[in-house]
Amino acid sequence: MRVVIAGAHGQVARRLGRLLSSRGDSVAGIVRNPDHRADLESDGVEPVVLDLEQASVEDVAAVVRGADAVVFAAGGGPSSGVERKHTVDRGAALLLADAAEAAGVRPYLLVSSMGVEQARQGTPPGMDRQFAAYLQAKLAAEDHVLPRPALDTTIVRPGGLTDDPGTGRVTLRHGVDRGQVPRDDVAAVLAEVLAAGKWGEVVELVSGDTPIAEAVAALP
Repeated sequence: MRVVIAGAHGQVARRLGRLLSSRGDSVAGIVRNPDHRADLESDGVEPVVLDLEQASVEDVAAVVRGADAVVFAAGGGPSSGVERKHTVDRGAALLLADAAEAAGVRPYLLVSSMGVEQARQGTPPGMDRQFAAYLQAKLAAEDHVLPRPALDTTIVRPGGLTDDPGTGRVTLRHGVDRGQVPRDDVAAVLAEVLAAGKWGEVVELVSGDTPIAEAVAALP
C-alpha cells in the first residue's frame, strides 16, 4: 500500500509510520516543521513539508494522489490554544478530506478521541476549556467527514493515551467505557485497519483482552 499520514511526527503517527514501512508499505508523512524530516526518514517514511493550516486543497491533493489511503493523525497539541484546536483538529482534517476527494482517494482513517459525544451537549461543568475545544473540534471533524459519499471513512476514538509498552490486546467497538490504551496499541490497530480494509466504522479503543487482528477482523 501507499499511505499518506497527516501529522506524521506525532507520537502515534510515528509509531504507525514505522509499522507500515517495516511491513513494506510506502509511507509519506506530512509535517509542518522541516526539522522533523530526519526523524521521519529514520522511520522509513518519506517526509513532505506542508503546513496544513496554510495549504490549499490542490497542494494536499498533489501529495495524496495515487495513495491507497490517507490517515489524519494531526493535532494542535495540548498547549496550542483554543484557536488552533479548530484550525488543526477540525480545519486540517477537512482539508485532508477535500484533498482526498479531489485526488480520488476513498479510504480515510481519522484518529479522533473518546469523549467527543460530550461535546454535543456543550462543555461539561469543570472541564478544561482547551480540552473542551479539542473535543468540539474533533466532533466537528467527524461530523463533516463521515457523511461524505466520496470517502470510505473509519473513525478510531482512542481512550487516554499512555507510553506503556503495547500489549497487543484491545477492546475495539462502538460504545466502550472510558479507559486507557498504550500508543503502541493504537498505532497497531490503525495499521491493522489499513491492512484489513475495514471502512465505514466509528469505534472506541481501549486496552482489553482481544488480540488486535481479531478485534479488527470482528468489525462489521
